[in-house]
Amino acid sequence: MAGNDTFRIRSACMEFLQYLPEIFSWINLLVLIASSIGGLFFGAMPGLSPTMAVALMVPFTFYMPPSTSLIMLGAVYTSSVAGGSISAILLSIPGAPASIATLLEGPAMAKQGRAEEALYFSFCAHVVGGVFGVLVLICFAPPLARLAMRFGPSELFWTAVFGITVITGLSSGGMLKGLFGGALGMLLSTIGYSQISGEPRFIFHDDLSSGIALVPALIGFFAVPQIIDLMRDAHVKLVKLDVTAKQGMLWRVAKSLINYTRTLGIGSVLGTIIGIIPGAGGQIAGLMAYDQVKKLDKHPERFGTGNPEGLCASESANNATVGPALIPLLTLGIPGSPTAAVLLGGLLIHGLFPGPDLFTKHAGVTYTFLGGLLLAQFAMFALGILASRYSQYVANVPNHIMFGAIVILCIFGSYCVSNSFVDVMVMFVLGIIMFVLDKLGFPSAPLVLGMILGPIAEENFLRGKMIAETDVGLFSYFFAGELNLILIGLSLLSFIWGIIGEIRYARKYITGGQEEL
Repeated sequence: MAGNDTFRIRSACMEFLQYLPEIFSWINLLVLIASSIGGLFFGAMPGLSPTMAVALMVPFTFYMPPSTSLIMLGAVYTSSVAGGSISAILLSIPGAPASIATLLEGPAMAKQGRAEEALYFSFCAHVVGGVFGVLVLICFAPPLARLAMRFGPSELFWTAVFGITVITGLSSGGMLKGLFGGALGMLLSTIGYSQISGEPRFIFHDDLSSGIALVPALIGFFAVPQIIDLMRDAHVKLVKLDVTAKQGMLWRVAKSLINYTRTLGIGSVLGTIIGIIPGAGGQIAGLMAYDQVKKLDKHPERFGTGNPEGLCASESANNATVGPALIPLLTLGIPGSPTAAVLLGGLLIHGLFPGPDLFTKHAGVTYTFLGGLLLAQFAMFALGILASRYSQYVANVPNHIMFGAIVILCIFGSYCVSNSFVDVMVMFVLGIIMFVLDKLGFPSAPLVLGMILGPIAEENFLRGKMIAETDVGLFSYFFAGELNLILIGLSLLSFIWGIIGEIRYARKYITGGQEEL
């Protein structure tokens, strides 16, 4: 079996090199650059998710050659994921759900006058994670597709539980508040009809029957508290931040990445693993990578204060999911993410059906697309670095103007999800709640994580329960099997490590307080 996999990997690499020159035709390069620019714009706009960006581009592929159309969709996909970090760093608003973890370090760096540096670190980490993920896609697609198929309801449930344990590491000095926020987020995720049983839950109004959409919730949690703060400080005279482009900044950031090799490795590997699993996503990968890097650091108290290492961990992880999310799609026809599902439509338009034929009969189209996806990482990096040089114009906008601009972006982004003003109202209500919680010391990241992982855990537990009751029993189904035991072990280790970190933080705080006395 191992010999066959080695042969397949070698053959895949040779096929890729054979069709590599086709990427560099003038039409493919032109489409690649234009799509990368458009993807960065879509990603930076709150509410315009990568899925929406790719969906909007699909109609344009009707009149394109198959390989060119797929290059366009792939470039928009990867660039929109990276573009979400721009608004997250400069405006504290995640342009896409995958940029949630960026908010833990990016805005703090921007407030310190390091916006350009933060964006440089972000795009450098993006290109590292993105290239790693695409190379894994090119070389290891068949064997990794078989691994993805082993994730049934029980494995996905424990994956969600493992993600929930990340909460213990996101709130140093406030683990209980973090757990409360996570529980509140999971509670909010139950609003609406159950996807499995169809039972109505907490439906206070007919417009909430389908639940709370994630994008309006994200905008509300992160943007509305900032809007209120800007309103409060609108009369304050602006003190301009020193964020002008510094000579040699990119070179210094690139050299600093050598010290973050382990961090980039953790982010890229975790992003790849999470990307392969259907139903996961960049938002989970980014938070998990951030949490693991923080737990392994000798000085975890540095995180949350504008630490580039935390930014590199999250950014490398969320872009590393792009390539692996296509592995189950191209090999088995199972989309690994909502965006991959839209890409499936782009394949079917041109009569391309997932499976072995993509890598044999249509190898020219497939490997040209994969090569374009690899090249798109570098195009995204170059264009992102170019855009970063103008970050000072956003960072130094007066409060009263920034307030109006952010309000417009928030309303636009929330409304665009389903063309409903109800989403706009939900955004403002959740934002006011988050503003109050923030003043009480409750962080927003655990709440968002609870909202994301709650439905994954619930739906897969109910599916697993129905299977178990007709087969081996509940306990055997959820607590047997190698993958289940590995995930349970990782969850326990993560939770215990979080408690240990909390104890260390408390001891350090007490010791520091005694020294001051």
